[in-house]
Amino acid sequence: MVNKPSTRTVTEPAREIEVLREADVVVVGGGPGGIGSAIAAARSGARTILIERYGHLGGMATGGLVNIIPNLSDISGKQHVFGLNQELLDRLDRRGGASYPDKKDWGTTDRKVVDYYLDANLGWFYVRQDHNIDQQRVLYSAVVDPEILKDEFNDMVHEAGVDLLLHSWGTRPIMDRDTAKGVFFESKSGRQAILGKVIIDATGDGDIFVAAGAEFDNECDNSRRTAWLAFIWWMANVDLKKYDEFKASQPDKYKELMQELGKLGGYPMFFKGVLKNQEGVVWYHCMQRQPERSDAMDVVELTRIDIRARKRALITYEFMKKFVPGFEKCFIMQTAPQLGTQGGRRIIGEYTVTEKDLETDEIFIDTIAILANNDYHEISAKHPTLCIPYRCLVPRRMDGLLVAGRAFSSADTINESFNIIPHCIAYGQAAGTAAAIAVKEGIQPRHVDYKALRQNLVKQGVNLPDIK
Repeated sequence: MVNKPSTRTVTEPAREIEVLREADVVVVGGGPGGIGSAIAAARSGARTILIERYGHLGGMATGGLVNIIPNLSDISGKQHVFGLNQELLDRLDRRGGASYPDKKDWGTTDRKVVDYYLDANLGWFYVRQDHNIDQQRVLYSAVVDPEILKDEFNDMVHEAGVDLLLHSWGTRPIMDRDTAKGVFFESKSGRQAILGKVIIDATGDGDIFVAAGAEFDNECDNSRRTAWLAFIWWMANVDLKKYDEFKASQPDKYKELMQELGKLGGYPMFFKGVLKNQEGVVWYHCMQRQPERSDAMDVVELTRIDIRARKRALITYEFMKKFVPGFEKCFIMQTAPQLGTQGGRRIIGEYTVTEKDLETDEIFIDTIAILANNDYHEISAKHPTLCIPYRCLVPRRMDGLLVAGRAFSSADTINESFNIIPHCIAYGQAAGTAAAIAVKEGIQPRHVDYKALRQNLVKQGVNLPDIK
């Protein structure tokens, strides 16, 4: 981490802040968790405002170019994640903006299908070893076009009746002792305020609940992907057939070139894009591994890493174009305007999901999502799913506030595998629904009736287990 120099302080004068809006539910952050929250709250009858710091919605799924919606099924191919996730994919599919295996191939061991995703280097997202049969299977996972996704998110939010404010950075909560009553936000219009009955922190890094003084966990093993930042960019006009022929016919030369690229600071590995009508596009997902955990809350370090990552991308582009057959006419198609933040601060909630939950098969009375457990190999074979309780979205000893997205109450070992885009949408859908119920009943979110919440989610198409 970067050592911060000692700093002087100044006192900010007190001032009156304009209240721009009042609402039932205020969602801070328009990434997957925030979008799920806002749409669900508005559809459930709550007056909802969504504020987002960028000029588009989607967070990591769009601005971060993390356009992968994985683990919708378990290793057998059984789908578990439905609700807004499936609705979104259906909408994208109608516009040619999504790619995923044919339904008949979910769970298949067919080598042709398996090898298709392995050849694209997308195996981590699409292929898992089934230790029950000692064979590789294909998951139901999808990739999406981030530009079409931005437009669909806009449409879904507006159709739901959400009041959307882009270019608006939520900075601090408005607190009445231990109860959140609204948020301050900054924009080109200056500092303004929005008042709400329930505030949902969907910032990903817990910006609001940290400023509110809630308890949180920031521990993370540096060996985990959630400890690193990522820079993602796409290269177009690549002749992949020519590239494949070179790699197969001259493996030693190819290996030598990739080693040289690595020494220069470039990125040897890429994904072959599998989106429809985007032949010849490759995706570079470049982890910025540091000697110590990257600090996504340190603006000095973020600046340093972003500059370094973009320099390394250009090193890669120039090297591949000059030396690697198939890349002679390539060009950089787009780069992510934001670094990929894969993990960060997590709320300490009324329940914390830990590794022990992977093997208990417990169906919580407040289960709000069933997620496929595909990343724990032998455990996955015996325990293919994990139930997520509503309580991990509810802060301890703080009212008027819920959490949606990757900051859910969880151990870092769990967060690494269950903080991905479809999961965050599911957490958001639950948080938004619960917030609307709390407003309607005039109660705090922690007192929402679990049965009513679950019934509402089921009506929205969410897959939940039967509870006797």
